[in-house]
Amino acid sequence: MNRLLPDVFRNPTIRVSMVAIFSFGFAGAATSPYQSVVGIRELGLSNGLYSALIFAAAAVNVLVSILLGNLADRLGEYRSMMLVAASFGIFGYGAIYFVPTQTSFIACSLLLLPIYGSLNSLLFANVRAATAGMPKNEVNTVNAGVRAMISLSWVLVPGMTGVLLSASTSMLPAYLFACLSCIFCFALIGVFLPRQKGTDKAATHHLSHLAALAEVVSPRIFAPLIAVALITSTLHVNGAILPLIVTGAVHGTVGDVGILVGIVAFLEIIFIIVWARLLRQMGQVAALVTGTIIYAAYLFLLGIASEPWHAYALTVISGIGAAALISIPITYLQDLIAERPGLGSALISVNIFLSAGVSALVFAIGSSITTYSGTSIIGALFGLGGIGLLIYCSTGRRAV
Repeated sequence: MNRLLPDVFRNPTIRVSMVAIFSFGFAGAATSPYQSVVGIRELGLSNGLYSALIFAAAAVNVLVSILLGNLADRLGEYRSMMLVAASFGIFGYGAIYFVPTQTSFIACSLLLLPIYGSLNSLLFANVRAATAGMPKNEVNTVNAGVRAMISLSWVLVPGMTGVLLSASTSMLPAYLFACLSCIFCFALIGVFLPRQKGTDKAATHHLSHLAALAEVVSPRIFAPLIAVALITSTLHVNGAILPLIVTGAVHGTVGDVGILVGIVAFLEIIFIIVWARLLRQMGQVAALVTGTIIYAAYLFLLGIASEPWHAYALTVISGIGAAALISIPITYLQDLIAERPGLGSALISVNIFLSAGVSALVFAIGSSITTYSGTSIIGALFGLGGIGLLIYCSTGRRAV
């Protein structure tokens, strides 16, 4: 790993992209924990309207990520599209802070911020293009390092934002912090990211936007996507039920929830690097299967936890498994459409949307037939089901 780090940091495109992805994560980490508070409690949205808004925004983000990714592939460079996406973040977060009304919150959350959210996949596409020609192990290492920057932002920013706003009667300033982060990201990309002259013509062979959407939903792409979505849905299931289990069956407090999330986020950074090393020997599918089994074991044990120390003891297992599930799928999904970095990286956003949908289904099933602890175990079973489909898809791809 140490041998690779100097090469990574000497590459200006990768170096700037890593700082930009931290800035992108900063905006999300500053606002996501308080989004429902601002929308429902401060601006008066109903629970039903807020839920519908979040779902619709996620769908818009998927569509925009595919279209902008395909457009960037056609242009042969990603810098201009990243600047466009970052500018939407500036206006989206800024409008919510400076014009805090239901209308501005809905409009920004539904249109401006989902377009800004496509910056995530564009940054990974830019890194993917920069690593073209590198050995697979080095590509995995670079992707792991870039993904670790998002985890780092989630370790540092939520707590810092909470401290800064602890005496405030409103959480709206969090959107100002996010707006400033977007301004920094825009300036970083505009000034320091090397200009691109376009990629090889074979890589920029034009696809219409409709053809790009058709390729994403083709069986060759969509079946592995579903497999990865089943696997990564376990992360969303944990995000929904961990606070409920900790403050319920485990007899902990809200403070315990924050500490546990912070510990796991810190461990993710460490184990993302460990998994990058393991990928040299294991391969993507084997590593992803192993990580899923570990995380499914964590969810099963969380389902039978009954004391606060149980939850704290499980943070190590959670950190190991989560690190695999948030880093390894990035390269796997990009490889599904390897010749088109923009469209392949857009699959990251598609996976987030699908896995969130699966987790919502798991939560609905689990909460209707069992307890939150039982829902954790059901989530583990869905993840294990994803392993079976992943192996089947990988076997089919090798046969082809």
